[in-house]
Amino acid sequence: MQPMAKKKKIIGRREIADFPSLGLEEIEVKIDTGAFTSSIHCADIKEISGKLHCKFLDETHPLYNHKELIFDHYEMTVIKSSNGICETRYQIIMPMIFGKKTYDIELTLSDRAEMKFPVLLGRKFLQQGKYIVDVSKLNRLKKKILKTDEKEETENGNSLGQSETVLNTEN
Repeated sequence: MQPMAKKKKIIGRREIADFPSLGLEEIEVKIDTGAFTSSIHCADIKEISGKLHCKFLDETHPLYNHKELIFDHYEMTVIKSSNGICETRYQIIMPMIFGKKTYDIELTLSDRAEMKFPVLLGRKFLQQGKYIVDVSKLNRLKKKILKTDEKEETENGNSLGQSETVLNTEN
């Protein structure tokens, strides 16, 4: 008789993650089963005296904190895109809270300013965490408060004002 395999957790195509060492909480991440590695949006990346200096996110992101971070431990890695183009990137390892667990995750540093999501989680991480992706779902691991700046209107045109919806996404 074979031992029972550990049940895999179902996650959505987008989830929420915290990066405590960066001071970033509730960052929306894109789950990308087509990508092998994971990446995070980073700006002003430079190597000075054997140390990596950078800023996470950028001025356009609401959680941008202008703080420069310095890493002693990092490496270079080559990433091959889906269209076959190779790019050399810096890679770091840092803790990430995903659902109720903390993982040490390898992240490549990339300018994702043109992308909708500042963090992309690839297959290497998904295999580590034993996850299955259901692309019809969103934010299954964590509660999230969604705020809508747009005013909702009733059938007679009266404004209801700003709305706040709490979604329980732990299913």
